[in-house]
Amino acid sequence: MKSFILIPDSFKGTMSSTEICGIMAEAIKAHIPDACVRGIPVADGGEGTVEAFLAAVGGERRECSVTGPRFEKVSSFYGVLSDGRTAVVEMSAAAGLPLMEGRLDVLGGTTFGVGELILEAVRGGAKQVIIGLGGSATNDGGCGAAAALGVVFRDGEGRSFIPTGGTLSSVASVQSCGLARELKDVRITAMCDIDNPLYGERGAAYVFAPQKGASRETVPLLDAGLRHLHDTVKRCLGADRAQDRGAGAAGGMGYGLAALLGAELKMGIDVVLDAVGFDELLRGADCVFTGEGKIDSQSLGGKVVIGVSRRAKKFGVPVIAVVGDVGDDIGGAYDEGVSAVFPINRVAVPYSEARLRARGDLRLTVEDVVRLIKAVEERRSDIRSLS
Repeated sequence: MKSFILIPDSFKGTMSSTEICGIMAEAIKAHIPDACVRGIPVADGGEGTVEAFLAAVGGERRECSVTGPRFEKVSSFYGVLSDGRTAVVEMSAAAGLPLMEGRLDVLGGTTFGVGELILEAVRGGAKQVIIGLGGSATNDGGCGAAAALGVVFRDGEGRSFIPTGGTLSSVASVQSCGLARELKDVRITAMCDIDNPLYGERGAAYVFAPQKGASRETVPLLDAGLRHLHDTVKRCLGADRAQDRGAGAAGGMGYGLAALLGAELKMGIDVVLDAVGFDELLRGADCVFTGEGKIDSQSLGGKVVIGVSRRAKKFGVPVIAVVGDVGDDIGGAYDEGVSAVFPINRVAVPYSEARLRARGDLRLTVEDVVRLIKAVEERRSDIRSLS
């Protein structure tokens, strides 16, 4: 084996995907110096998504000023990939929790700046916009972003306004005829790794709003607002996207992008694989290394390891998953294309200690795997020479 693709998820709270790629590459090169190694960092749609894409395929980061989650101006950015036609936007760069500076306001927070980022990217020449939906501080159903792009929301008195989580129930009508002309023929794709619907017990408000400062009393109000928004949008525009997989992502941003802007909601790893041309890379690969902090039954829903393995399986390329920990019931991973799973924990210690030695343990584990690969290859070569 000479050609390796490295495409791990981050080990949350321990190592970034970029860092893991570097460690894996060093471990492989230590034993196969002439190996061709391609590292593809993966981000989950939150902070670091732009940098991960730029590291994987090249491009540039562009700075700009947009409206923050509290309607104040903030410094922000987006990425333009090497093709010059694809832009990557982190919604957290305009409506993320860090921008609240510790003063959470899920009732009054807006995604208006996310729409401004999209418009900046499109005016800069982008024909496809990839939006990461992680780390949001808002619960406005994506109305702020839509308003920035020309969608008009009116209250019962016919006055236009920008809805927030606390005012969604005031939306009496929605008009999309004023949508920015620059968006024509632009494809919008949202990275979404959850399957929650817009509202209800598994919806945006009940599941995620408490993390954004919502009280027990506030959550039902936010949920009612999202329900009302859906009913109004369905009546005015005919869009029925509340139950879509991921509609409840990022305070209903998934719903807003789909229902108001016609975006496609896709699993984050599939967006990454398409953007880097993963299928084509597989044609010349001998082996894929992937991984995540812990592989368990939840991983089978289609996160990084499984998403990578499903693609590789089509091309018959073996996949080695190097993980921080292994949970129960992972048998299905092998059916999806995972060839083998190797945990990096080399001694039985608590997580608080294991995370401190994770980098060294990762390298040693990958080196062990490569040693095995090399030994098998050498044995095969010996057998061929004797025959």
